[in-house]
Amino acid sequence: MWAFFARDPVKDFNYEILPETQETSGIWTLHRGKRKTGGDPVSVFVYEVSTGTEEQTQLAKAAFKRMKTLRHPNILAYVDGLETEKSLYLVTEQVTPLTAHLKAQSDRGGSGDLEMSWGFHQIVKALSFLVNDCHLLHNNLGIWSVFVDRAGEWKLGGLDHMTPENEDASTSLPSAKAVHSDMDKYDPPESPNGGEKWAGDVWRLGCLIWEVFNGPLPRTSSLRSLGKIPKALVPHYCELVGANARARPNPARFLQNCRAPGGFLSNSFVESNLFLEEIQIKDPAEKHQFFQDLSENLDSFPEDFCKHKVLPQLLTAFEFGNAGAVVLTPLFKVGKFLSAEEYQQKIIPVIVKMFSSTDRAMRIRLLQQMEQFIQYLNDAAVNSQIFPHVVHGFTDTNPAIREQTVKSMLLLAPKLNESNVNQELMRHFARLQARDEQGPIRCNTTVCLGKIAPYLNAGTRQRVLISAFSRATKDPFPASRAAGVLGFAATHNYYSVTESAARVLPTLCTLAVDPDKNVRDQAFKAIKSFLTKLETVSEDPTKLAEIEKDVMSSAQPAGAAASWAGWAVTGVSSLTSKSYMFLFRSLCRLGWHPPQKQDELVSLASSEAVKKQSSDWSSSGWDADDSWSNEKEADIQGQSSPGEDRWDNDWEGRTAPATKSAALPEGVRLASEYDWDIKEDTQTDFLANVSQRATPTPTVGDGWSAEPAGDWGAEESWESVGGSPGLSKTELAKKKREERRKELEAKRAERKAAKGPLKLGARKLD
Repeated sequence: MWAFFARDPVKDFNYEILPETQETSGIWTLHRGKRKTGGDPVSVFVYEVSTGTEEQTQLAKAAFKRMKTLRHPNILAYVDGLETEKSLYLVTEQVTPLTAHLKAQSDRGGSGDLEMSWGFHQIVKALSFLVNDCHLLHNNLGIWSVFVDRAGEWKLGGLDHMTPENEDASTSLPSAKAVHSDMDKYDPPESPNGGEKWAGDVWRLGCLIWEVFNGPLPRTSSLRSLGKIPKALVPHYCELVGANARARPNPARFLQNCRAPGGFLSNSFVESNLFLEEIQIKDPAEKHQFFQDLSENLDSFPEDFCKHKVLPQLLTAFEFGNAGAVVLTPLFKVGKFLSAEEYQQKIIPVIVKMFSSTDRAMRIRLLQQMEQFIQYLNDAAVNSQIFPHVVHGFTDTNPAIREQTVKSMLLLAPKLNESNVNQELMRHFARLQARDEQGPIRCNTTVCLGKIAPYLNAGTRQRVLISAFSRATKDPFPASRAAGVLGFAATHNYYSVTESAARVLPTLCTLAVDPDKNVRDQAFKAIKSFLTKLETVSEDPTKLAEIEKDVMSSAQPAGAAASWAGWAVTGVSSLTSKSYMFLFRSLCRLGWHPPQKQDELVSLASSEAVKKQSSDWSSSGWDADDSWSNEKEADIQGQSSPGEDRWDNDWEGRTAPATKSAALPEGVRLASEYDWDIKEDTQTDFLANVSQRATPTPTVGDGWSAEPAGDWGAEESWESVGGSPGLSKTELAKKKREERRKELEAKRAERKAAKGPLKLGARKLD
């Protein structure tokens, strides 16, 4: 029993003092410590009774009592305490003495005026609270009584000499200069009762300002030298250290004067801090505007302030304040200051929760800024918590969300498991490429597929790539056709020599006569690349194994993806911008002209010409089951846009002249007997005719003509194709188009005349 009373209370204390972490702070010794149970960092002020005088012990006990009873955001926060016969332990929030903080800031380049302004604002506000609200006098204000927490906020401490305003400090507690002989230089020149009650504390506030900007105060007369005190603060500083004690301002009035327009405390940093302190009572509209402006101001704010004050408020605003997508931009900006471990603990859980939000603005912001946090996401979280929500964007009715979802797959694909990337993702890509009404989205889907091909397993690559890129080459949107060509080039190492010769090259060769020159140029480059590959194997069959080494290779890990070919696009965004240039040129060929005024601009994707192309694409019935398969490839290759159908029919319907191929069976033709052996200038005219025939032209009636302009029928003779002695091929084609147009107009006129005028209510008889 007696052993229980003999136990040392220090051993049962819930806080542990860390060794070699002590600094002198007046009569106290400041140590760093931590809570034994949770490990939370704290500061511990220790006073040893045995080493102090009776006066110092009296001051320590008075400060211990004051710390327990005073609560204010700008006063050092009391956490716990222990008083024994030998020692006093005062536990507070983790802080650093202002002198040590300023020295550390000086080593890193110095503290900025923004940080100084908010620090003085906090100290003056705490002093105003003591003087005006609590009717207390601090009597010990100085650089030694100011501390700085982790967020860089200044806290007022040193409550050893605090007394009520109506009590004489000399009779109740020893004065500061009685304990420390060098403190007399901080005392005001007048007698203790020579001015307003706050005159002494305000004078010491002026001494604090001088020491913060100029260093330790050597003597009282040095206060007359301004030194490095900012000009905006000089007039107010002079009021604090004026000889007339009754003219010195109340701390509240000093604060008000400094916050006037142009004052030292009038800046965005102070305003942002004041808003954050009252954010819980602000209207939603004010919060929304604040977070929007905060993104621009964060670059000038101190790093510690962003990490320890702004970040918790952002997380709270999202968790409980329903702030929405507006917090994302400042959140990711602050995240740059965090370590990888801190990012995982504080931001990643919030991001994972954000992906489940139904707010479209939130979802599209997350997709657009995924590059900033993707490296912190682990594979398990991506597959189980993020990807199931992201895939909903593939079927969203908003085209912008569908497009951003496709682009995000470039970042998510390396982290997806085999099931998600080879089955779920391919299913959505197949549907987008076949059915999406927006040409740029179909184009980006093709590009993305080419870029994530290294992450697919060998079976999926064999089943999907050729079918998908072949489908893209038949898209009415020119940029999609170019993307299909680039896809073949980017994934050339995944095709065997047999596939290259039998499936890839025939598809690419059809694009050699594409109406769009950009598509033709890319097709020729790809054809040359594949032909070089085949020639290499033909000359040296031993190189076959080396060339086909990647055909059956397994999916590559993150960061090992094969790059695009040297002439291919470098990213989705660059191809998207080119896609609109393709679309612009296509619309101009269809008769659309850009508006003359900026306010007349309309979305290209919604113009009538694009709607017609999209309807042709969506109504073509490609792969109704949203899958790519080799069995359906014949059907896929057999369908194309109307211009392509006419071009294919022309080639199929033409046969070689009998005089040149009499020995060949009927219907058999030779490639050498076609227009390719015509001289070079004739080939140019030939391609021009192809472009004209593949592009529909407007007619007099509504809509596009059902008959192709200048169509070549099967009945045309070889001589008519080659041209007549009097006319060039271009002139001959133009003449034929004119004759055909007149014939159609005559037929329409005959049909209209045969119908005759009808009277209202009359019945037409056959």
